[in-house]
Amino acid sequence: MEHRRAVKVMLSRGVGSVLAPFVAALIAASPGLAQHDHSPYAGMETAEGTSLTPEEVAELRAAEGMRLALPAELNRYPGPRHVLDMAGPLGLSGSVVAEVERVRAAMAEAAAAKGEEVIDAERGLTELFRSGAATESEVDRLAAVLAGVRGELQAIHLSAHLRTRALLDEAQVERYDELRGYAGGAASPTTAETEHTRHPPDRR
Repeated sequence: MEHRRAVKVMLSRGVGSVLAPFVAALIAASPGLAQHDHSPYAGMETAEGTSLTPEEVAELRAAEGMRLALPAELNRYPGPRHVLDMAGPLGLSGSVVAEVERVRAAMAEAAAAKGEEVIDAERGLTELFRSGAATESEVDRLAAVLAGVRGELQAIHLSAHLRTRALLDEAQVERYDELRGYAGGAASPTTAETEHTRHPPDRR
């Protein structure tokens, strides 16, 4: 940076105007002198030998939604946690509340277990590259494993929305959408995603 300022001073004073371009080119070509933008990943904190952040690991273990259930939530398939939160306004009977609680508990148990599998798969992929022995075939294999368990995790969250929807009538689904801010029963992507960022959909 000091070298760059020096070139500017030379030019402003009319001194070395012929040499200044060559000096600037030399600075740009010198790794020690050129200024480079840092990667957004520089200094990023990761957890448990994976490329996941500590927050992501915690969310996986806590069976949080991580936006995985949005295809259901945004299309008239309510999530059990929010349904339980709105039991009064939705007019749920005691028996329906008990059923939704069972859906929520089953989802949380299955999602937490599957979340551990996601963490393990992420760790395996990270360790492969850390070893310096990564090959295309092994990367393909481990990436397929990770994609598989992530897909299974999403299916767990989506299935909970399916089972919850089956316990509600149409009027309750309409009311749920109104309370969640989904205009006319059809979610506005911007509004819905903002709401889900503020209140994760599947921390049930």
